[in-house]
Amino acid sequence: MSNLQEASDFSNNVSISARRFEESPFIEQTRSPEMIRGVYAGRFFTIYAGEDYLEKYWCLRQKALIFDVPEKPVEISGPDSVEFLETVFTRQIKTMVEGRGYYSLACTPQGGVFMDGVMFRLADNRFWYIQADGPMETWLVAHSGGFDIKITDPQSRVVQIQGPASMAIMEAASDGVINETMKYFHSGYFKIGGQKLYVSRTGFTNELGYEIYTQGAQTDHLALWDHLMACGAPHGMEFSSTRALTIRRIEGGILGNGTDLTPDMTPFEAGLAPFVDMEKGNFIGRNALLSKDKRCCLFGLTCATETPAGGSLIFDGKTEVGRVTAGVPSPTLGLGIGYVRFNEPGNWVGRSLAMRLTDSSEHEVEIVQPPFFDPDRKIVRGLDRSIPERPAI
Repeated sequence: MSNLQEASDFSNNVSISARRFEESPFIEQTRSPEMIRGVYAGRFFTIYAGEDYLEKYWCLRQKALIFDVPEKPVEISGPDSVEFLETVFTRQIKTMVEGRGYYSLACTPQGGVFMDGVMFRLADNRFWYIQADGPMETWLVAHSGGFDIKITDPQSRVVQIQGPASMAIMEAASDGVINETMKYFHSGYFKIGGQKLYVSRTGFTNELGYEIYTQGAQTDHLALWDHLMACGAPHGMEFSSTRALTIRRIEGGILGNGTDLTPDMTPFEAGLAPFVDMEKGNFIGRNALLSKDKRCCLFGLTCATETPAGGSLIFDGKTEVGRVTAGVPSPTLGLGIGYVRFNEPGNWVGRSLAMRLTDSSEHEVEIVQPPFFDPDRKIVRGLDRSIPERPAI
């Protein structure tokens, strides 16, 4: 999800009609007087609920949080679904197996990143693509001519349970069926509180976590929410807006579509070359990518004196060399962190540069390779279950 929780976002908001946007089916359980909501993939979601974001952050790192997120599943089904998806996505589809999720990119004809998300194979000729913000369903329809497929909206809403206690919570919620044997990026149908739902061991925080996908009108959403909260209560799980999630997604090296990833950036520039299979055959954008520079232009930065803000400029001496795409405070590191997109590829990691904020103040920054900690991603894979200590203030 996009970086919608910079400090300026809480004063930069307006009242809008809900007519053309999708309300959350969980709103009756999560509404608060202080709530501020954003729109993502045509859906309302909570970016602030009156909470202390530091308290929620440490609840996420030490216990668990539950998020009502606006990710939007799109269903692609039919006899030609595999052939069609091979032409749209940069990663091989035909070798996908049921019960596994695959991070997948779609590119523009010019080779830019149009969409990123996770693909699931629910059956031989039935797939769900969990899209980020943007008109993905329209994009798929526009390229579907000549293919015997259906592109539909399953009306699925997504709940994330993230944090070190999430496995115990999901084990309780599934009557013991979801347990240690369900590995990172594995998925399947499970009974949760007596309701059949799709569940994946994924998330947007790089903490141990799960995503639960409802089944439209077949799901009793309020009963599901109450069941999950009851299972999470003994483990200290709390509801949160997406502010703590945004901090952890940046700490964890996860990119936000529309913020860190844009259509004028190739997967190579974004450091996503491992998710582009140039040998699998033709796909939208492949011809353009053949002649593109394969080097990365997107890196992390840390700042000891200020929190980076999107749009801040990066200077090497007097030369402008890049721009910050997103920034947050990192409670774990005690630093401001963010992403910087450089104008040109280069040996940027390890360099000390200057960041000029929109108020014209300048601050020294260090360029690093994301993620900002846990480089082997042991936390999200469940290999590191240690509970981090909260630094003394």
